[in-house]
Amino acid sequence: MRRGGGRRRALAAAALAVAAAVAVAGPARAELVTQDVRFTASDGVSLHATVGGEGPLEPRPLIVEFSPYAPGCCASYAGPAYNYVQVHVRGTGRSDGRFDIFGPRMQRDVAEFLAWACDQPWSDGRIGLYGASASAIAIYHALHLELPCVKTAVLWSGTHELYRDLLYPGGIPNLVPAAGVGALILAPYLASLPQRLERDPASMGQNALGVLDTVLGFLGHPALDDYWRQRRLRGDANDLPVLMVDGFFDVESRGAFQAFRELRDDGAHLLVIGAHDGVPAGTGGEAATRARWFDRWLRGIENGVEDEPRVRLWLADGSREDLLAGRFVRLDGDDWPLPGTEWEPLALTPDGGLALDAPAREGRRTYPAVPSLPTATDPHTTSILLGFAPQLGELARDLGLTDMRLAEQLGLAFTSAPLGEDVVMAGPGSAELVVASTTPESDLFVVVSDVAPDGVAHPVAAGRLRTSFPAIDRSRSLVDDDGDVVQPYGRFDVRRPARPGEERRYHVELWPIGNRFRRGHRIRIHLVGASAYHLPGPSALHTVRLGGEGGSRVLLPVAPGSDLRAALGAR
Repeated sequence: MRRGGGRRRALAAAALAVAAAVAVAGPARAELVTQDVRFTASDGVSLHATVGGEGPLEPRPLIVEFSPYAPGCCASYAGPAYNYVQVHVRGTGRSDGRFDIFGPRMQRDVAEFLAWACDQPWSDGRIGLYGASASAIAIYHALHLELPCVKTAVLWSGTHELYRDLLYPGGIPNLVPAAGVGALILAPYLASLPQRLERDPASMGQNALGVLDTVLGFLGHPALDDYWRQRRLRGDANDLPVLMVDGFFDVESRGAFQAFRELRDDGAHLLVIGAHDGVPAGTGGEAATRARWFDRWLRGIENGVEDEPRVRLWLADGSREDLLAGRFVRLDGDDWPLPGTEWEPLALTPDGGLALDAPAREGRRTYPAVPSLPTATDPHTTSILLGFAPQLGELARDLGLTDMRLAEQLGLAFTSAPLGEDVVMAGPGSAELVVASTTPESDLFVVVSDVAPDGVAHPVAAGRLRTSFPAIDRSRSLVDDDGDVVQPYGRFDVRRPARPGEERRYHVELWPIGNRFRRGHRIRIHLVGASAYHLPGPSALHTVRLGGEGGSRVLLPVAPGSDLRAALGAR
């Protein structure tokens, strides 16, 4: 009897546990169903899309993504609250036509498809846009058009200007990211060939021409011309509240910061918690904010997400590796750059120092501009490569491939004194370099490192510039209260090669930095040849003017509450 009673009590306890688990998990979800649909654009090209939701597909708010990668659809968003629609952009996946690197025809596709989708039986007339990297670029480029039924967007990474933010940063062809994007587009396209041949063999010719157009578009427009001006954010005709997600080490990190500055008056928010570069351990990334954003603007749920700080930042605490491990610094604000940010000028000195005041004595040092170790000098591209193969991250670190000490052997390094207190930096920056080169055109590459007491130099920011683009547009540059250009807006429309040996001042834009330099650490500026991820320019010898009046310097963004001058012992 006692044994039987024990079994009954155990069964009852198990039943209660199951009931509790069901109560916590909520009711079982209905089956996810998907439906393939085709849409014909105004020029007659047929586009493929997949609609997903809990069966049956009833009218619900839509979350729509325009992707060239044709990833699987649609479990991330489809459910009782939303239907998810994934569109294969023209010339990719199972869509016909020519891929044109997010140009005007593709932009019209976005507007036309949304007008059609709004009235479909699986839509209730409310649309939110989602984009990640390439699919975010597709939306940024189309915002100047009227987008029917769209209420909001969540855009993860992506570019503000395709030329400046990804394919030609600093006017230098960014070969590895460009090739990676091409491979990610080509793979699902090849997988779709059997279906394409069965449905419409004639579409193959246009697709092949699109591949050729893509290659010629990238290599055939090395300067910022009308081709690239059509492939950038050109305002928002819809005044959408957009949640922009980014990471300081992201391969497209500049894009979301600049897009926020342009669209902040429409209610944009900037969440810098990671993108291609991964998210800090224990944070969950952007998922919770993304869900609340859609709930607020598509379903009208008063959850207060719009009242949260407009800018929320997760900064590194010495290195990208520490950030991903969950050691980070938090800053919030209502604008970018954060109000109260001050840009501190530091002089590059002839003896390899980084000083608050330039020495009176002038000097010059020379280094070879040859391809540099990319795993160290290009943290933005390295982050996405390690994101795809995280198991290589530990190996790269063990081999010293992300330590700037190895890369700097073929360049110049300028190091501050140890900091007497913590200094937090958050914002874009500038390197003003006075350089003479042995060739009319070559590449400048600048890396900012956090040097730990053990000597390891962790790259935390970088900037680059092809020397045939020395001019800046001051009216579009960020200028501080002292009149210094602290984020130069380079002129990449006209090439001005230098005469060999001609000394010129170059303004190199440093992409946004977000890092705490701890007490006892040092700041180091490296001048090296362009990352080997890039399509290299001519090799050269660069001679840099240091010290004296008007010598080379950097301007670094010091966050409110930090005092770099005090940390370096200034009285």
